[in-house]
Amino acid sequence: MNQQDSTTADCQYNYTLAFLVLRFWLATRAILTGVEKFGAFKTKQIALVDPVTGMDDPSGAMVEVKVKFYALANYSGIPASLKPKFANEPLLPHPLMVAFDYMLGPVLLLTGFMLLVGLGTRLSLFAQGLLYVALTVGLILIRQDDGVAWLGIHMALIAFALVLAKYNQFAILKKW
Repeated sequence: MNQQDSTTADCQYNYTLAFLVLRFWLATRAILTGVEKFGAFKTKQIALVDPVTGMDDPSGAMVEVKVKFYALANYSGIPASLKPKFANEPLLPHPLMVAFDYMLGPVLLLTGFMLLVGLGTRLSLFAQGLLYVALTVGLILIRQDDGVAWLGIHMALIAFALVLAKYNQFAILKKW
């Protein structure tokens, strides 16, 4: 093996590792964002603990603590704080918003898991890209410019991952 072949092989390994790291990051981002669609908080009362003794306060004082929990019943694709803004946007028909609300979390989870295990990597990256385009349209219409910028960064990462996809060595369906 000559010097040029060795350099080319090293470069390909670096691209493979770069793609793998990017693939795992994008998958993790999609999965956890999808899981968070099922999260909610409930208020729970617990006994006040004396910081010196570590024992419950003898007076029986209670404090309210917010506790996060996950359940199917908590699902909300679109954050509650944004729903009124979307409802008032005439370019976003109500039936379309209802469908998008229902499908957002499951699509994030599906494409995230596909990307994580390498099942149709290109297809899952493309689907995530289309999903982020749809999210971008909504955020532009309700004037959430910070969110649009964040989605732009995600789009750049997805585009870069698609460029590096030819170095995807650890996949179940490499072509897709």
